[in-house]
Amino acid sequence: MTNYKTALSAGVLALIVSTAAFGQSELRIGMRDDPGSLDPATNATFVGRVSLQSICDKLVDIDAQGNLVPMLATDWTWSADGTQVTLTLRQDVVFHDGTPFNAEAVKFTLERYKTLEGSRRASEISAIESIEVTDEFSVALKLKAPSVSLLTQLTDRAGMVVSPTAAQAVSAEDFANAPVCAGPYSVAEYLPQERLVIKKFADHWRADEYAFDTVTYLPMTDTNVRLLNLRSGDLDLAENIAPNDLPSIESDSSLQIAVGDQPAYEMILFNLNGEGANPTVAENVAVREAFNLAIDREAINQVVFGGRYAAGNQPFPPTSPWYNTDFPVPARDVEAARAKLAEAGVESVEIDLMISTSPERLAVAEMMQAMLSEAGITLNIEPTEFVSMRDRATAGQFEAYVIGSSGRVDPDLNVSLVLACGAANNAGKYCNDELDALFAEGRANSEDAARKEIYRKVIATIMADMPGIYLYNQRAAYAMTADIAGFTTYPDGIIRLNGVSRD
Repeated sequence: MTNYKTALSAGVLALIVSTAAFGQSELRIGMRDDPGSLDPATNATFVGRVSLQSICDKLVDIDAQGNLVPMLATDWTWSADGTQVTLTLRQDVVFHDGTPFNAEAVKFTLERYKTLEGSRRASEISAIESIEVTDEFSVALKLKAPSVSLLTQLTDRAGMVVSPTAAQAVSAEDFANAPVCAGPYSVAEYLPQERLVIKKFADHWRADEYAFDTVTYLPMTDTNVRLLNLRSGDLDLAENIAPNDLPSIESDSSLQIAVGDQPAYEMILFNLNGEGANPTVAENVAVREAFNLAIDREAINQVVFGGRYAAGNQPFPPTSPWYNTDFPVPARDVEAARAKLAEAGVESVEIDLMISTSPERLAVAEMMQAMLSEAGITLNIEPTEFVSMRDRATAGQFEAYVIGSSGRVDPDLNVSLVLACGAANNAGKYCNDELDALFAEGRANSEDAARKEIYRKVIATIMADMPGIYLYNQRAAYAMTADIAGFTTYPDGIIRLNGVSRD
């Protein structure tokens, strides 16, 4: 079996950032990948979400406990029937180009997200029927149907407001490399696959909460390289630390770690209707069930992640109140897996798995490869550079695809963004009208007890159709030098720099 664990060869060492000691006003962050497009409308990556958090303020944000808190919107009021929410906006905000932030800018941005070619936000805010400017700093969002999850959606890229003047003055490609927003930092330099440098925006409405004059994000796909750069002093902070590296960091007085719980998950998404679909897999749920039964999630968690993740089989971790206990994590059962293949009328099946080049993900794939072979399933591992992988997934050029989510604090968004009919991240093109009806019902209900029953049905439907297989639920882990102060973890896994400084 191929060992994809990256060695620290001369080539890898060349990735280490060579630089003189940098000043107190500069922060360098090692990221798992390149952010891709920096236009909030078209960005499709977790690293993009992290980068844009400091560039583009949102209408709403979350706090460290996952509660909704004001950002560009200071307040909001729902209509009695839940089909309209009116946002009251801040009046002391300007965009990076000096133009004023107001209700017209919010209307322009949301309509741009709904109509721009290639927008990945269109499906996320499809509940919005129209946007009405009620005065200079007030905007009413009229919905097609009640949606209690809409405000949570606005805590991510769908809620990031861009400068109408800037967005209309340049090409879509230029805007994607240097968006103009109202965040605490503006883009100074973006060299794809090399670095993103952002500089502090002096006129930001809470500029005094941000200590660093510049922040540099450096893509380093190998967690070993990120950690090596951190130990050498070429990074201040590194995200997505491998669980097996945490013990050595804990014993290093020059470093510190921060670990946070989040509703995150890793899953295999099957191509059910795209051009690259494997008919045997796509047309037989029993084959997908065989895959599900042939893997040992707890063994994967212990071997690859040192037991620090949760072996999971749903988009919610087993400790979540949204987890459906009627479907516990299944024990590995090779004979049952073989019986499922027989039920599908096949003795064996071959599946191509597209996966990123992350050493941890490749280690998971190798373990699954060995487990599945005992049940008659041959898993062909296709390591693929991250951006190319997302492009292939969007084009439907895959049979199975490993996708991860940092999670959302609203249960609807933790499922529907990947499995709703037509959702931007639904690369497998799975569509179940009954499931979509449950999503709509869940969004229309604000009572937790009622929503829990709805999402129990959601999980039951997913388990019956098995458009994908959930593997484990992650915990966000960051490492940083001992002199970094004020860092806080958030349930969405996004790095927020307000309050962070160097002692």
